[in-house]
Amino acid sequence: MRQADSSSLPRGHTRKRLLEILNRDKYLYAMFLPFFIYYIIFSYIPMTGLVIAFKDFKPGFGIYHGDWVGLKWFVQFFNSPYAVRTIRNTVLISLYDLVFGFPVPILFAVCIMEIRHMGYRRIVQTASYLPHFISTVVMVGILVNFFTINNGIVNNIIEKLGGERINFLINPRWFRTLYVGSSIWQNFGFSSIIYIAAITGIDPGLYEAAKIDGITKLKQVFYITIPLIASTIMVLFILQLGRIMSVGFEKVFLMYSSAVYETADVISTYIYRQGIESSNYSFATAIGLFNSLINFAFVYAANRISRATTQTSLW
Repeated sequence: MRQADSSSLPRGHTRKRLLEILNRDKYLYAMFLPFFIYYIIFSYIPMTGLVIAFKDFKPGFGIYHGDWVGLKWFVQFFNSPYAVRTIRNTVLISLYDLVFGFPVPILFAVCIMEIRHMGYRRIVQTASYLPHFISTVVMVGILVNFFTINNGIVNNIIEKLGGERINFLINPRWFRTLYVGSSIWQNFGFSSIIYIAAITGIDPGLYEAAKIDGITKLKQVFYITIPLIASTIMVLFILQLGRIMSVGFEKVFLMYSSAVYETADVISTYIYRQGIESSNYSFATAIGLFNSLINFAFVYAANRISRATTQTSLW
């Protein structure tokens, strides 16, 4: 006999069943409650402040006071000479990071799992994780020490080889390379953890059968490893797309100067200059809201495409 569907059960029975579930998992819900409260207070309640993106906000009068101006600040941003530059720089830096940085943790995870000596594997993994825990300020300090024109290690090597010193830090052509390259170096080891965990879950018998059939290591990667961790790769790729318009403010702010605004000025730094330095709070909020909507659109589109093509999705 087929079990009755929950929607066909009496309302009292449904309520009783819900109470049984809550009582059964009460300790799990109690552990979850602080995180729920945290996100409500610090993530959802502050979203009410987005209303100032559509108002002429005056500090000191509250976010619900001020004249309603509609899309004025959005139009002003798109008509400004900085709109194209900031959007272009934000997208290009994120795309470079996606194209060059996203595959590196996958390749590293595949390579690290080929190290059979567990002691060597742990040493290599630990060494690759350490840069992730370097603060942004220290990371930029390392870049300055390496690439400064006077006593930078890189420029010293270039001069020893007979070349001319390059002022990397104020050359717009080098900003994206330094930013993306340092980000890859800092994060590839830590980002590989989830791929290593996924590869560890693959049945070793598949590799043994492949060896018996004479399949090379490279083909094992392409025909066994990559297909079996494809769902993990796709989920992380979707999440990465959701940050395509969110280049890290702290690192860009510490690295850039007016000399490299042409390639370094991104949406987050422009919001900082408008909101904090110029006190144009409504204008800065409008730009931030636009940025968040674009990120959401990328996540939604990528999730729909992934679900239609690979049956893998976030929701």
